[in-house]
Amino acid sequence: MCGITGWIDWETDLTRQRDVLAKMIETLSSRGPDASGTWVSIHAALGHRRLIVVDPEGGGQPMTRQRGEHTYTVTYNGELYNTLELRQELESRGHTFFTRNSDTEALLLAYVEWGPACLQYFNGIFAFAIWDNYEQSLFLARDRLGVKPLFYTQRDSAFLFGSEPKSLLANPLVHAEVDEEGLAEVFALGPARTPGHGVYRGMSEVKPGYYLMYRRNGLQLHRYWILESRPHEENLENTAGRIGQLLKDTVERQLVSDVPVCVLLSGGLDSSALAAFAAGDFKQAGMGPLHTYSIDYLDNESHFQTSHYQPDYDAPWVEYMSGFLGTVHHKVIIDIPDLAEALEMAVTARDLPGMADVDSSLYLFCREIKKEATVALSGEAADEVFGGYPWFHSEKALNLETFPWMRAVEERLRLLSPELIKYIQPEEYIMTRYRETLRDVPRLPGESPLEARRREMFYLNMIWFMTTLLDRKDRMSMANGLEVRVPYCDHRLVEYVWNIPWEMKTCGNQAKGILRRALSGLLPEKVLTRRKNPYPKTHHPAYLSAVKKRLVEILNDPASPLLPLIDVGTVRAMALSEEKTFNYPWFGQLMGDAQYFAYLIETDAWMRRYHVAIV
Repeated sequence: MCGITGWIDWETDLTRQRDVLAKMIETLSSRGPDASGTWVSIHAALGHRRLIVVDPEGGGQPMTRQRGEHTYTVTYNGELYNTLELRQELESRGHTFFTRNSDTEALLLAYVEWGPACLQYFNGIFAFAIWDNYEQSLFLARDRLGVKPLFYTQRDSAFLFGSEPKSLLANPLVHAEVDEEGLAEVFALGPARTPGHGVYRGMSEVKPGYYLMYRRNGLQLHRYWILESRPHEENLENTAGRIGQLLKDTVERQLVSDVPVCVLLSGGLDSSALAAFAAGDFKQAGMGPLHTYSIDYLDNESHFQTSHYQPDYDAPWVEYMSGFLGTVHHKVIIDIPDLAEALEMAVTARDLPGMADVDSSLYLFCREIKKEATVALSGEAADEVFGGYPWFHSEKALNLETFPWMRAVEERLRLLSPELIKYIQPEEYIMTRYRETLRDVPRLPGESPLEARRREMFYLNMIWFMTTLLDRKDRMSMANGLEVRVPYCDHRLVEYVWNIPWEMKTCGNQAKGILRRALSGLLPEKVLTRRKNPYPKTHHPAYLSAVKKRLVEILNDPASPLLPLIDVGTVRAMALSEEKTFNYPWFGQLMGDAQYFAYLIETDAWMRRYHVAIV
């Protein structure tokens, strides 16, 4: 994995802008701590920061190859899991490779051979840019499910792109400004923001499954991948078998690396399956024991409280699965002061306020993992793909005319100033985005109304909620130079499961029943039947106290840029109260006052650090 950035400008000699390009590249150094590279011509400048994972000697970037009069240069962030097959196909078509097994070279030559159609040949996660010096064209593309980020903006004659907004903001042409829509994204939608909306004024993100072409005559956006709805023809046993085969193949592909690989293990169904496949592959290859990692919080066991959203405690399950698989396990314990202090680190990693302590804890977790490993496999997306969240199974949630993870809108609005509410019209904004998304759902003619609604629920989760969690995992991990791979996002698996009917997905009257059936014989029975547990959070009252204290300090600071945007009196009363304020999850399944308050702390830190201007 890496960080990429670049600048196209028809009216500026970019050979004279190397210092600015260097600043843009430097902002991405945590994504690529191992090497840096540039490629500059009069009207195009590409930058790269490298995290070495595959082919240390041959994978340097930007990489250039020539065919006829065309000189193609790529800057690429990602990993292709079918590099070997690509190389064989391209060699059969006359291409010569100069690296040992670089996926960068395979990707670049695939574009040379097929142009934009190359995307149909890729199995992997990616965000990349290719400059054709003869055509004077820039090709930008992002993977099907949006695992790797890619932002862009146009400023007069300049077109700028980068893995993260910070690389664009390092260019003097771009300023940290937000308008009405940007404020609505931050304060109405919260962490789950509109796919493709960059929040900063004039900044966009290439949507998952899209590419764009930029030339002198302008910019063209194209969607190259979309889920297709069709009847599922296979029976239960064949369906379960197919899922098991796909997942096993996906994990084995994603273990390929020239650096240490580990698995993030929670003891739940999704991560345990990845660990089991990986441990089996390690054993077969004679690679020694697999290393696994889990996260917990200081004294969390003594403060843990069972709830509908968090039915049990992960630690005993992690220990059991590690012993069952024979892994070398590492338990990372997060202390409360560190968790609170890391909120601002998480903001810097995201360039925006995010998921509060769920972000900051992941940031600290990844920082510890990086000390021993460079690549990790993680179970993100299984719940979106297979329907594991509580709202998939709730009639009330199915009947809600809004995003199912956003049930606390009224509670959130209590925190905002009347002026901001009037300006951004949050409820109307949320509804507009919701209806826009539903218009794009791939329909299946003849489906029952209930099944059609479930398909809408899956689409909402995959397009919005999953994208949010993938962005979180990328930004917190890459802020520490850790590459995280997500096998449940393999597009072959996603495409196949999309059309499995609900009664089959929930076979055995269980959430994700078809996945449990597919894993039968691989995992112990008690793990196969374990209920879903969300990403762990601290239950220690000291965290809420620390967050309240910091928030009161902000409220007492007249220079805080947050104050005009919130109802200071209401927020102060909540922060000073000993009573529980919020009775609904703040976001997704995250319960507790601390998440609300921490989000405000993050927003204040973001506005200060980035000198955010409201326009």
